[in-house]
Amino acid sequence: MPEQVLQLENVTMQFGGVVAVNNLSLEVNRGEIVALIGPNGAGKTTAFNCITGLYDPTNGIVRFNGKTIVANHPRGKMKKLYAGENARAYLTSKTVDPTPDQVTKLGIARTFQNIRLWKSMTVFENVLTAKHMRAKQNVFTAALRITYKEERRMREETAALLEEQNLLQYADDLAVSLPYGLQRRLEIARALATGPSLLLLDEPAAGMNPQETQELGEFIVQIKNKYNLTVFMIEHHMDLVMQFSDRIYVIDFGRLISQGTPAVVQADPKVINAYLGVGE
Repeated sequence: MPEQVLQLENVTMQFGGVVAVNNLSLEVNRGEIVALIGPNGAGKTTAFNCITGLYDPTNGIVRFNGKTIVANHPRGKMKKLYAGENARAYLTSKTVDPTPDQVTKLGIARTFQNIRLWKSMTVFENVLTAKHMRAKQNVFTAALRITYKEERRMREETAALLEEQNLLQYADDLAVSLPYGLQRRLEIARALATGPSLLLLDEPAAGMNPQETQELGEFIVQIKNKYNLTVFMIEHHMDLVMQFSDRIYVIDFGRLISQGTPAVVQADPKVINAYLGVGE
């Protein structure tokens, strides 16, 4: 039986009278590449934000590696329960307010639809800072408390990661100076620097041409295998989704309308009507 890494159970996110995610349930199994697709405004990024602590869902449960990390409070508020070896330094058994840093500590990393690099830092500093954030020390004091030996190790690992991503030649350049495609690759490198087991990618191929998109798909498979990752991605490039995804979930107006292998989803009339046949 597949081992579930991520599970959403009846997750709903409402903004006033607008229901962005509506009773969404899904599972992502260890080692898979799973895609979440749907028209613009379908609620895909909102679902990612509920997983990573940027939003508190109105209702529902999120589990990561079998542990509940989001659960609906009986009074309608949210409580977040974090468990696991990686979180002990930051979290207690009491209810805590969620932060993306805590989610990162659990082993979940993500990229964003709109690239969010530290643009005033160099390429090297972007990745090194992400490694500091993953260290055991408090994120705000890590740079002061990390030993020389640890710092040297992190710098060596940063250089190796940049070389692997073909970014080492840009190590001393400001992140903002990189071409768009390289900024995308740097954002993925920074996510990998946090040592995740689950990688969430929000439209990683946005702005890429067909050749770049193909290379990105091959790159995602490469890092998944090398780092033993599970990948959950939002993507509009159907060639990328159909070629590289193990399974696909399709949502429309926040509701799940289809799921299955690429072949099953591609042949589903509901998907064709709601998404694949619109503007593609």
